[in-house]
Amino acid sequence: MSVDDAGSGQLRARTLPAEALADPRSYDRRSCRVMDCSGVDGFRPELREHGFARADLSRLRGVQAALARVRDAGRVDEADAAEIRRGLTGRRLPLSGGARLWVLHVAREGFFMRRGGPNGMPMGSDTLGMNGHDAAVMVHADQDVDGTPLRQLLRGAAPWLFHHDSPDRSNLRSRLFLVNLWIGLEQVTRPLALMDKRSLDRRAHQLRHGLVTDSFLRRREDMRINDIWTFLHDAGQRWYFSSEMDITTGYVFETLGTPHGSLVLAGEERAEARYRQLVAAAEAVERGDCAGAVRVLAAADDVDSAWPEPATAPLRQAIAVMEGLLAEARASSSALCRGEGAAGWLTRARAAAERVVRRSLEMRVVGLVL
Repeated sequence: MSVDDAGSGQLRARTLPAEALADPRSYDRRSCRVMDCSGVDGFRPELREHGFARADLSRLRGVQAALARVRDAGRVDEADAAEIRRGLTGRRLPLSGGARLWVLHVAREGFFMRRGGPNGMPMGSDTLGMNGHDAAVMVHADQDVDGTPLRQLLRGAAPWLFHHDSPDRSNLRSRLFLVNLWIGLEQVTRPLALMDKRSLDRRAHQLRHGLVTDSFLRRREDMRINDIWTFLHDAGQRWYFSSEMDITTGYVFETLGTPHGSLVLAGEERAEARYRQLVAAAEAVERGDCAGAVRVLAAADDVDSAWPEPATAPLRQAIAVMEGLLAEARASSSALCRGEGAAGWLTRARAAAERVVRRSLEMRVVGLVL
């Protein structure tokens, strides 16, 4: 960390090389209290006040059909991405705070599908396509209103056009927002966590940061370092997530300043262990390796007392399903390896394992808050 501007006292986090970005030891991992919006009666986050809101997508039939295809396929292709962008553009999305977001533009750049394994387990690597992106591990906001690429694309006009609140300047009168639309296809583990911006001390805890984009975006040389924000932890910050979400609801949050990142829930260590065991057992059964299946299944199925209780009901249920399938395979491993009932068990095992892999779509939207 260093002083970015001696006059204003603005702070900057150092830019990390690609190998350090992928190393968990590069990050300051903290535990914090997070409120589950699914269980907070009457809490209706409002975009202008809290920095994020829930968006109702249920009435967009074409978008819903495309989202279901993406969820079931486990990846997004160009045709479905185009269908989703087309179905959103021009729509007025009802927001949880009572306002509506009039979607003016959905950018092609920044349209990603992310996959993150339980307990921080990596499921892919950064890619220049729309798929293969891991869940974000760093608490961040995606764009500095004064930085690259907005500075080049809008010739320095972004601070006057967009609603934003930065450590050294703000524009709280504009109703034109640059937001992320985030849609959880599956988030039993590694859910999106969002900070209530009212609890953030921007001068003390918000840092400028240069993110190298070579591994996941195609950009010209003067825009390859993306200017974003990262944040220091403070006990007074308030965080929220939703344990119960489906494709009928998304989150919108301010690209220019809302802190967010993926959260590791209590209980995910157990989910990771069961995921690895179930996948290894399924692979052994599929290739008819009875001895290998027996070895994998021999691991104790009792609950390790060192593992904490799963934090949410969906996580608890997902772990129970995996453990039930492991117990079923343990009781009939010889029959499964001979092919007796193997097809049905393998289908259920794959579905149970995929249930604890966080999958989400995110995209960058320009919209008016009405």
